[in-house]
Amino acid sequence: MRSTYKTYFLLILILLSACRKDPKPAPEETETLFEPVPSSSVKGVYLLNEGNLNMNKASLDYVDYTTGRYRRNIYNQANPEVIKGLGDVGNDILVYGSKLYVAVNNSNKVEVLNAKTGKRIKQIDLVNCRYLTFHNNKVYVSAYLGSVGDANSPNGIVAQIDTTTLLIERRVTVGRQPEEMAVAGNKLYVANSGGYSPPNYERTISVVDIDTFTEVKRIDVDINLEHLKADRFGDLYITSRGDYLTIQPNLYVIDTQTERIKKTFNLQTRVLFIDNDRAYVISTNAQSKFAYNIINTLDETLLSQQFITDGTQSQIRLPYGLSVNPVTKDVLLTDAKDFISPGTLYCFDSAGKKKWSVTTGDVPAHFAFNY
Repeated sequence: MRSTYKTYFLLILILLSACRKDPKPAPEETETLFEPVPSSSVKGVYLLNEGNLNMNKASLDYVDYTTGRYRRNIYNQANPEVIKGLGDVGNDILVYGSKLYVAVNNSNKVEVLNAKTGKRIKQIDLVNCRYLTFHNNKVYVSAYLGSVGDANSPNGIVAQIDTTTLLIERRVTVGRQPEEMAVAGNKLYVANSGGYSPPNYERTISVVDIDTFTEVKRIDVDINLEHLKADRFGDLYITSRGDYLTIQPNLYVIDTQTERIKKTFNLQTRVLFIDNDRAYVISTNAQSKFAYNIINTLDETLLSQQFITDGTQSQIRLPYGLSVNPVTKDVLLTDAKDFISPGTLYCFDSAGKKKWSVTTGDVPAHFAFNY
């Protein structure tokens, strides 16, 4: 009898194993947000949802200005043959020319997609890749190297990808755990964080000569650097995350002519985006309340008005991603909420009034406009 029961039990296990399948990525969903604008010069904007670490829930959404519709999970729809979907932790996104580039951090890859259809063109393998920028038909990717969280990880790199061949042409070593990058003149500036080895953080910007692709200098700023944006005058706005304990986050302006700090804002900056002559800054105060500041980059002054003016900020739990439509000047802002449930994307007009909002994927964070 025991032998019979064992046989039945093994058969059941085999049947269950045969029936069980890997979870499929969520299907595409659509909903109407606003009246379509078929003649819009900006055709739409991609939103990259990071998803949580080790959850394999990175996803790609799309706001289509020409149809007025919001499309969720478009990567899965365009690439059904990719069983695991977009991957684990989407960290940055960029449209350059006819291609869409997505850095998927914990999946150690850059996905190259057709910017019109979302169809995969190629996967470029790069360990612990982080942020993207472009210059003269090249895409640049910062990468930590080493596994996630490894305090013994080597110095990071920036990889140069040719946009025609989609091959990594050159690499340059920078500081530990490099984050955002910006190009000013013929130099690439890289924010080094050293975030895997507190309290031994990095505190410099690596200056890379693009022609020779060598690090020529480091600019001392503050510990644990993160966001780095260039204004149209070539100045750099850079944020420090502090040490999460006693050293607070801050925002600095670097003059790229002297390569020195020219201004300190003393704003506990969490999110930063620059559009034309305005820097949009989300910061916190001693009471951990969020402020939605605007800086005039012409004279580097903090303006009195904020970019949300209708009280909607009281509904936002954790502002996380930020961008500005280059034509309409609408502000796009995401709420990551609790980091484990779907977030919300808000759209505000240039006067700070809410136009619409929509539910996104988990941890909505990064934008790329599509022309």
